[in-house]
Amino acid sequence: MPTLDTRGSQRAARRWERETMESRSGAAAFPGAAEAPTHTGVWRFTVAPVDVSVPEVRHAVRDLIARRGAPLSRDAVDGALLIVSELVTNAVRHAALLTPRIGVEVTLDAHWLRLSVEDGHPYRPKALHADPDSQGTGGRGLLLVQATALDAGGDCGVDATATGGKVVWAALPLDRAS
Repeated sequence: MPTLDTRGSQRAARRWERETMESRSGAAAFPGAAEAPTHTGVWRFTVAPVDVSVPEVRHAVRDLIARRGAPLSRDAVDGALLIVSELVTNAVRHAALLTPRIGVEVTLDAHWLRLSVEDGHPYRPKALHADPDSQGTGGRGLLLVQATALDAGGDCGVDATATGGKVVWAALPLDRAS
């Protein structure tokens, strides 16, 4: 995966969009087939497991959503940025020792925005199943991710990777009017 250029979120977002876009838009593969919406695609990049990566990723995702013209309300964009910030923050805080690079993937299809963050740590967080009323500290970030995704009509989860790490993801529906 290419690395995220740390010199500017807009330039970096354009760079990884150009370098790693798996385009699903454009001409149909066969006559009579409908074209995919122009906002669709998959973008992947990696960042170092350091605190400065959190705002860099947030800004890159914000710029990508705007540039691609994804049909999301302002509230949905704010929710997506909150989610990706929490996911990258967790990877930085909890997986840095076992993760030389944090993988970030943004997927836009005709109906969903999916945000995924991959790290090399084998621990699968249980905070998605924690009691939000407990007095313990920490673990609230994933509860916030879950609440934001579910409130928007989406979902979130944790999947194991083939290399022993994990991918924490959230999916948000695109605006239906589009």
